[in-house]
Order: sequence, then C-alpha cells, then structure tokens
Amino acid sequence: MVELKNVSVTYQNGVEALHNVNLTIHDEEFAFVVGESGAGKSTLIKLLIKEIDATSGSVKVNGFDLGKLKQKDVPKLRRTIGFVFQDFKLINTMNVYDNVAFVLRSIDAPLKYIRKRVPYVIGLVGLKDKMKAYPTEMSGGEQQRVALARALVNDPKLIIADEPTGNLDPKTSIEIIQLLQGINQCGTTVLMVTHEHELVKRFGGRTISILDGQIKFDDII
Repeated sequence: MVELKNVSVTYQNGVEALHNVNLTIHDEEFAFVVGESGAGKSTLIKLLIKEIDATSGSVKVNGFDLGKLKQKDVPKLRRTIGFVFQDFKLINTMNVYDNVAFVLRSIDAPLKYIRKRVPYVIGLVGLKDKMKAYPTEMSGGEQQRVALARALVNDPKLIIADEPTGNLDPKTSIEIIQLLQGINQCGTTVLMVTHEHELVKRFGGRTISILDGQIKFDDII
C-alpha cells in the first residue's frame, strides 16, 4: 500500500512542488496519475522510491515508513517496486534475456531461479521468441515490453510506470496499457503516470489529477 499524509515538498530553491497531499493507493489497485509538466508528478515518484524526502508529512510504501527508513535499507524498499521508464533504459550490449536477468543477478538470486523466472516473465510480455535479440534490433513497443519484464522479474508489490507510452504510437500505447492491466489483475499494484488524457479516458478507472502540487481530482472515471 502507498500512503501519503499531509505531504509537502519544498526544494532548496524555494519551489513548493507538492502541497499538503493526502493519497492512498491500496494493494492490487490500478491508478492513473495525470498532470501537465511541472504539476508535481515527478516529485511524487521521487518520494515513493525515496530519491527525495518529504519536507513535512509522512510517506509509507509497501510497509516501509520512508521518514524513518535508514539509507542502508533503501535498496530493500526498491526491491519491492518495479519501475518502467519512458525511454526504456535498456542495456544495448545485452540481449533481452540478459537485460531482464540483470535485475536478479544484481541481488544475487540463485542461478536456478534466474533460469526459470526470466523466460517465464519474458513470455508473459509476449517476447518468448525475442530472448536473444538486442534492444537495437527491436521496435519501441518491443523495448517497452522488455522494460515491463524487467520491472516484473523480481515479483514487486508495486509497479510505477512513468510515461510508459510517451515514445510509442497510439496502437502500441494501448497494448502496453493492456499489458499493465493484465499484470494488475494478477495481483500487482500499478501506478501509471501520464499526461495523455485521451488514453486515460479510453481505459477509465481510478484517476488522480495533480495541478500545482495538489490533488485536484481523485475518482473513478
């Protein structure tokens, strides 16, 4: 679960990026976070992964109280979160299998588990026949599927997708959201950050709108 209580964030230059935000995302929920550039979406994401700290208020994510979390324990928090970026952030010198396996290798997962888990997750995103392909040989949609597999491979409680359709055509964007919805239906909480209002209207569901650092709308559409 994600829980923000009376959270404000003021940067050193005096800009208040979030103001008195109260927000709860329950386990197994799918929610869109919408807002224009500068609205506070990026600050919210940075809070949830403890890249920055709240100036005031409390932030809890997946059972961690981030205000009390020691720096040495931040990796434990981040292992419970899968992150999907707009620009994929794949390693071009690694094939699909190794890009996904990299996550598990970095936490010293057993080799037997890696060999079983990685092909399974790559299959989930529809790329079983692309395991030996390199990112430069793939379309943007395929690369984003690899990024989804990488986010999923450690079986996170929460996936944060930051503008995952920003570099994709409309048809592929729909496919990526459908994939995220399927992941959500399997029990993973999904928070998708976007400025593409038309996509949100097409799919509906819980929508959280941020404007000038405050939540202006939070309801099912």
